[in-house]
Amino acid sequence: MTTSRITRTGIAGLVAAAVAAAAFTVPAQAADTPNGSKGHEATQKAIEALVKDGLPGVTAGAVDRNGVWQGTAGLGDVRKGKARGKDDRFRIGSVTKTFVSTVLLQMEAEGRLDLDDSVHQHLPGLVRGNGNDGRKITVRQLLNHTSGLFNYTSDPAFQQRNLTGPGFLKHRYDTHAPRDLVRVALAHKPDFAPGERHAYSNTGYILAGLIIEKISGDSYEDQVRQRIIKPLGLRATTLPGNNPHMPGPSSRDYSTLSRDPAATTIHDVTANNMSWGWAAGDMISTTGDLNRFFSSLMRGKLMPEKQLKAMKTTIPVPGDDFYAGYGLGIYTVPNSCGKELWSHSGGTIGSGTEAVTTADGRHTLTTNVNFPVMGGAVEAEFCGNTASKDLKRPAPLL
Repeated sequence: MTTSRITRTGIAGLVAAAVAAAAFTVPAQAADTPNGSKGHEATQKAIEALVKDGLPGVTAGAVDRNGVWQGTAGLGDVRKGKARGKDDRFRIGSVTKTFVSTVLLQMEAEGRLDLDDSVHQHLPGLVRGNGNDGRKITVRQLLNHTSGLFNYTSDPAFQQRNLTGPGFLKHRYDTHAPRDLVRVALAHKPDFAPGERHAYSNTGYILAGLIIEKISGDSYEDQVRQRIIKPLGLRATTLPGNNPHMPGPSSRDYSTLSRDPAATTIHDVTANNMSWGWAAGDMISTTGDLNRFFSSLMRGKLMPEKQLKAMKTTIPVPGDDFYAGYGLGIYTVPNSCGKELWSHSGGTIGSGTEAVTTADGRHTLTTNVNFPVMGGAVEAEFCGNTASKDLKRPAPLL
């Protein structure tokens, strides 16, 4: 695991280590093997393995040449013994970043900005102090995580107040202003000079959301709705704003809320005002909607070829266990069968999501676990490989 990955994973990685100790009691019959699962048997086995390994529940959906497949395993509500649902809505965390990047690339195609504009051009004076300088950081660098800006969710005080234990339970309904999140980051010196290397930073996407709002004169949420959600008919995809509650149908989210890998106490963390993640990771969706979005993206339905090429121009990330290269809100997925796969994953305090597509958009997979662990079915779905290394991975916090 690289330094950048440890920073990105933060608390969620430590929490994931507690899964074995904090196993959920799941009835064997909770696994749901759907009809029409031909060609997806390995994927069904992979999500069932996650539940057998101690996680609460998984929902998964895939689309390929044979049509739509949906599968579930485990529980969506542990207290009630309710199984996970095929049509569950869930928090998608950093998969939000792909939507945000898409909006900015559409704006570039319209001539409303250039990827090489400085942050200062659109948000004058906002990024400054402690060696941070928005005049030297471009929009492109925000989107591919080469800005050098400190990741605000890695700030220890922010974590203790909002993301772990008593802090989360006390402040889960608090509302956070985007500019306040930026100020958390700017209290730190930059990690490196802009463009020097790649290091995942949620701060860049808070700034990206603010740039969308400055250019459009509209909210980031409305721009995503008008440009992506409505044209694609993503009826179950929402931007919650300050609303801490999940729309139905949905499952409960769970976490140990602890940095201690030996922690065993499980908390229901479903209610959560995601303004602390905003444009870096606050959206809610379903497996079906995310599969449609990623397929449409790869097929060129959301932006011209020039912008899609820019989105898929990656920064190499040697040794990383999540991606081989990061583009503009999307990354390439290492796999054992040599397929060109594109993805973004996302983790919130009690949810882990992974959306993956082939380069032509004709085969997609989305999984969600209602615990901060990744779905881990990529190898099974695309390569027919149920290797244990792909069954359980820590979910990045946003």
